[in-house]
Amino acid sequence: MADHINTGRSGEELAVNYLISKAYQILETNWRFGHKEIDIIAQNGNEIVFIEVKTRKSSYYEKPHEAVDIRKQEFLIEAAEAFLEEKEMDVEIRFDIISILLDKKEPQIEHIKDAFTPLF
Repeated sequence: MADHINTGRSGEELAVNYLISKAYQILETNWRFGHKEIDIIAQNGNEIVFIEVKTRKSSYYEKPHEAVDIRKQEFLIEAAEAFLEEKEMDVEIRFDIISILLDKKEPQIEHIKDAFTPLF
């Protein structure tokens, strides 16, 4: 398996464990809508949280969360709308990014809450 895929999976596993430690309830992982994917869907209090996980071994070029550009945000919003429609949910939502850097002995996890706001 390609190294970047293993890095991504490791990051998603770290993110799930981190969220559980913060009392989030994990509803879905790697939820797909067509070719679009939401890494983690969780519940935090009364909110449904759609979480994009970005993992890098180095921040030489950019920090992991900087890779979530406008196009990626649009994909996440579209997939989130589909999820809510499929599950017939009318709840408060937010979009978070978990940025993981693996270039030290201990992974550095940065949880960016309300990373961007959808226009729907």
